[in-house]
Amino acid sequence: MTHSIREIAAALGAEAAGNLEIEIAAAAEPADAGPRDLAMAMTPKYAEHLPRGRARAALLWEGADWQAMGLEAAIFAPRPRRAMAGLTAMLDAGQGFAPGIHPSAVIDPTATLGEGVSVGALSVIGPGARIGAGSVIGPLCAIGQDARIGEGAYLRESVSIGARVRIGARFICQPGARIGADGFSFVTPEPSGVEQARKTLGDAGDAPAQPWMRIHSLGHVEIGDDVEIGANCTIDNGTIRATRIGSGTKLDNQVHLGHNVRIGRDCLLCGQSGVSGSVEIGNHVVLGGQSGVSDNIFVGDGVIAAGGSKILSNVPPGRVLMGYPAVKMELHTEIYKATRRLPRMLRDLATLKKAVSKPDPSD
Repeated sequence: MTHSIREIAAALGAEAAGNLEIEIAAAAEPADAGPRDLAMAMTPKYAEHLPRGRARAALLWEGADWQAMGLEAAIFAPRPRRAMAGLTAMLDAGQGFAPGIHPSAVIDPTATLGEGVSVGALSVIGPGARIGAGSVIGPLCAIGQDARIGEGAYLRESVSIGARVRIGARFICQPGARIGADGFSFVTPEPSGVEQARKTLGDAGDAPAQPWMRIHSLGHVEIGDDVEIGANCTIDNGTIRATRIGSGTKLDNQVHLGHNVRIGRDCLLCGQSGVSGSVEIGNHVVLGGQSGVSDNIFVGDGVIAAGGSKILSNVPPGRVLMGYPAVKMELHTEIYKATRRLPRMLRDLATLKKAVSKPDPSD
């Protein structure tokens, strides 16, 4: 499928110039673009690579001199990355999942599938499950007993949805995600060394070695509308209450949410972030890659944590964090600068000590 420059510009609500009838089949980086590609030259830095490719048209910034770049046509985007969202949606060829129910799929007779639902090869839909209209269940997926998935869902291959999970409309889930596993919750017959260490912040005491007793997860997972879950994410059921993810929130690959976690609306959790049990996260929070959040704390609305941050205590709304333990970013920067100066300071201190301790020859 191809689209003309005119069609693409109209779909993006953007201005275009030049030969608007050029047909575009794909998007490409400037150096790799061919005659049927739209080059993604959205800043002068990227546009410098246009001569290495063979693009006839490009997506450019406002005011760019497209003719001087040797192009036949151009689309101008005031906010290029937002334009990319619309462009990639137009050009996405999908995974090629066939419509209808594959003969090898196993669907319990008590399950309910809305109009136009497709189910891929070797997928299993359990008793009482309900799948909303227009949803796509890819191959090798498993939908548990009494699970609910809203309309327009799109599950890639090998997604697992546990029993009683509740998911809203337009849900997108990448391969290998596991939603509705039991929480990691165990207890010893008597107070353990771990409990003592948490209490004292250092001393494990003399608690004897004991076996761990399992606390079962009686809760489930509730997910709002327009949520996206990345590949190989793992989301645990609540122990008693539900683990919840608010509408519009997006999880990158390999994110883990522990039992009882509650996340607000329109949050971003980047790759390999981990949120411990019973954490409350507000709306519009961003956790950078490999961030970690300690259990039983809250993170306020609009908080941003830089990659690798480890949040160990409650965070008020609007704060920008960095480090381990996470502190205000400007404070972490000061600490980092001071740490880099430590070797020189120690050398200076050693020199001063020698000068002070050296006997005076005149005595």
